Amino acid sequence: MLVCTQRRILNTSWSKTRTLSTRASAFYTDPLQDQHVAVSTTPTVTLEQRHILDTALRVDHAGEIAANWIYHGQMAVLGRDPMVAPLIQEMWDQEKRHLVVMDKLQVQHRIRPTMLSDVAKAAGFALGAATALMGKEAAMACTEAVETVIGEHYDDQLKDFESLPSSHPSITLLKDVIRELRDDELEHLDTAVEQHSQRAPAHALLSSVVGGGCKMAIELCKRF
Repeated sequence: MLVCTQRRILNTSWSKTRTLSTRASAFYTDPLQDQHVAVSTTPTVTLEQRHILDTALRVDHAGEIAANWIYHGQMAVLGRDPMVAPLIQEMWDQEKRHLVVMDKLQVQHRIRPTMLSDVAKAAGFALGAATALMGKEAAMACTEAVETVIGEHYDDQLKDFESLPSSHPSITLLKDVIRELRDDELEHLDTAVEQHSQRAPAHALLSSVVGGGCKMAIELCKRF
């Protein structure tokens, strides 16, 4: 797990300059920070900027829901495997933390959740269970394909966020949170490859189908 041990200055417009020796997401998981301006307020933005913020956080929230249910499905099949189950559980625990953070970001920035939440849960579980039934390597190939798309998606979001008002502390923190989540997802990708995801039967086809499905889901959640 990537732990941000280096000190990072978030924003000098806070009540005083703060440095972090922990993850940016800790501001959303530490009850002592609930009233901090960076986690309790949202900036005044233009309609175009609001659209960027709305679609980004709606998709991210839906993605974390789906990711949790993918790992739920994988654990339902492989949960007794002494080799792969601990790895899946570790990645799932990170996704649970991500979802907690996204829940709070949605409330903070007053984002309408996707109408496809139940679909994301069902599809995620089905994908996780189905690939796990194909074998450990196929389960890891699923993770590899999903995290490849999500890593690229988070990178694209960070570019879009450059148009948001960086003078507001919530936006500076949001960018750091997205970077952190992206790095977690890319670590999951690395774990999947280390666990021989590319040995899965029809790896290229499986990756194409799963990755294409993820891209389609992103576009749907932007709209609905």
